Amino acid sequence: MRPIILACILALSSCQSPSHSGALFNGKDLDGWHTDIPKADKGDDIPPSFVARDGMLISEGTPQGHLITDRSFKDYRLVVEYRWPGRPGNCGILVHASVPRRLYKMFPQSIECQLHVGNAGDFWVIGEDIKVPDMVTRRGPKKRWGVEAGQARRIKNLTDDSENPQGQWNEMIIECRGDRIDVWVNGDHVNNGHGCTVDHGQIAIQAEGAACEFRKLQLTHLGK
Repeated sequence: MRPIILACILALSSCQSPSHSGALFNGKDLDGWHTDIPKADKGDDIPPSFVARDGMLISEGTPQGHLITDRSFKDYRLVVEYRWPGRPGNCGILVHASVPRRLYKMFPQSIECQLHVGNAGDFWVIGEDIKVPDMVTRRGPKKRWGVEAGQARRIKNLTDDSENPQGQWNEMIIECRGDRIDVWVNGDHVNNGHGCTVDHGQIAIQAEGAACEFRKLQLTHLGK
């Protein structure tokens, strides 16, 4: 069986029961997660892209790739506390992730909740799609919309002044319920999507160029 197909089957079969809540990061190691780093495919000795250090989960930024939960989740609130220890840059939290390397032989099929400095809370659609109010204003001309390379995959957030200064902690809350995804940054409701083409999947953290520290990744199931 092909590895990508097997990964999808495992993700679906391990979808968490409605009662699951708790910390996704235990503060000590990366138990419950696995990495997908394309640069590691050849077996070369490369530095780790993700480490547990000083009670934090750290995305080193490079080599680029993803840290992915072993399990799949549905109907939950995810509280993420993050900061840029050095020069702010690019990172993201991916929800409803499934097929590995779906885009550019790197990004898993998912909906990205952007952490990129200055753009926290943007949606980027990766093989899946979502709708928001004022879609043309926030995504551009409809003829360019799509979920593939070269198409308009970015959906801008509602405010660009919600992030704290470099070095300070930020809180992002991502709430996934049915076909809706809502995002808050430091208390501001910065994005609200509906009609999502998927309602469950793994959660992934990016290594995409800049070091990013995480001190909290808390998941709470949302009852119906």
